[in-house]
Amino acid sequence: MRPADQEKILIDGPAGLLETIVNDPNAGASSRARRGIVLIAHPHPLFGGTLDNKVVQTLAKAYFAQGYVSVRMNFRGVGASQGVHDEGLGETEDWLAVAQAMHRRFGELPLLLAGFSFGAFVQSRVSKRLAELGKAPERLVLVAAAVGRFQVEPVPAGSLVIHGEQDDVVPLSEVLAWARPQKLPVVVLPGAGHFFHGNLAELQRIIQSSCSCASEP
Repeated sequence: MRPADQEKILIDGPAGLLETIVNDPNAGASSRARRGIVLIAHPHPLFGGTLDNKVVQTLAKAYFAQGYVSVRMNFRGVGASQGVHDEGLGETEDWLAVAQAMHRRFGELPLLLAGFSFGAFVQSRVSKRLAELGKAPERLVLVAAAVGRFQVEPVPAGSLVIHGEQDDVVPLSEVLAWARPQKLPVVVLPGAGHFFHGNLAELQRIIQSSCSCASEP
């Protein structure tokens, strides 16, 4: 992603303006067709999580490279986003507002939801709400989902769940216990910790490979 492909905007949310970064593959000199929109949620804001988190940026780069409009938002109370932390409840409403804003701007492109840690918990809620509205996302991607710490919702079949083998924040065993009754596959990165230090390139390859597989007949 280059500066020419990136735009910072403020979106009206339920608790005030939301600082949002949009990377559009159709912007700039080397414009490409938009394949869809992906909304990427960052980790817990009370523990330093922002839209500039390395895992979040890696997800944005991976999807942008595959032709998706990559959208990152600072949760309420972070950066220039107004409001105060709301334990994932208000944050869910904020992402619904951003989803509507992106559809108004780019049209009814396929929508993907992705989240890291606390962000994965929030996106599981957003996915459920959208499904209830008859607008289920095309895919849900959960990276180091904070199961055990938050009530991560059951997710649709075909969701992509990625976890580090050596995650010391959310043990792999907890994710497997959450996924097992759903018969949900989990992609495990051997040796990776919660923040995927030294494993970001592999994480990006997994995302890009999942996009390529999804496009095959």
